[in-house]
Amino acid sequence: MIDNTLRLFFALPCPPEQAAAICAWREDQALDGRTVPQDNLHLTLAFLGAQPKEHLDALLQMAATVHAEAFSLTLDRLTTIGKGFICLQPASTPPALLQLAEALSERLAALGVVLDCRPFLPHLTLSRQARSRVQQPAPDFTWHVDRFVLYRSVNTADGVRYDELGSWSLLP
Repeated sequence: MIDNTLRLFFALPCPPEQAAAICAWREDQALDGRTVPQDNLHLTLAFLGAQPKEHLDALLQMAATVHAEAFSLTLDRLTTIGKGFICLQPASTPPALLQLAEALSERLAALGVVLDCRPFLPHLTLSRQARSRVQQPAPDFTWHVDRFVLYRSVNTADGVRYDELGSWSLLP
């Protein structure tokens, strides 16, 4: 059977130098669970799940209509959310991040894309399926967010890979 869907999500990509610093720090923390590969580090803005391939062009066009300000993002809290997701989170969420997530959510709803009903919870996942729970300060991992991306999640023999399908700049 041919799968005519794409598993998609909008996210903030973690810059390579910041991802390397986060992973080096993570290794010293002895966190349990299955670690997220360095190349996969991101902060999800909107998880779309399985979407028909024929909707991709509309999603790309919609994303181009999002006009949001660039901002500085600091992840400075280590915490466990949900069922075993050890994450970095901002102690203080930048208003521009919330505005970007809301703008995407509104435009996706107008396209008929149903998102998770839970409120937006900014986080960068470090490991999954952790048995321990953590909540503590972390070093400040800060980067200037100047774009957002539409990713496709692809299962491979080596694990999950995220392919960038589109990227949009934020306003300076």
